[in-house]
Amino acid sequence: MPAETHVGGGPLDPDEVLALVRDRLAEIAGIDDDRVVPDARLADDLDVRSTLLFDVLEAIEEDVGERTVGFVIDDEDLADLHTVGDLVGYVVARAAGGS
Repeated sequence: MPAETHVGGGPLDPDEVLALVRDRLAEIAGIDDDRVVPDARLADDLDVRSTLLFDVLEAIEEDVGERTVGFVIDDEDLADLHTVGDLVGYVVARAAGGS
């Protein structure tokens, strides 16, 4: 099946991505979704360390990749993702074709 057949319409909005991040953090890291707010710090507030963060990001990459052809999260960018809001903004920008 060509990749284009599974691409959804329109860009991802921040609320959609926040919901996805909440779901993945709850599922993979066992974090209560009410704690996953934009200003929550991944490491300090949610105790999401690098290995766990990779698992979460891999799941997000897979989910968003089903909707956005060519979507990838660059490992080099992980050092810049400190809060849930940073992660949401990054995913929205990458899905829209930004860097």
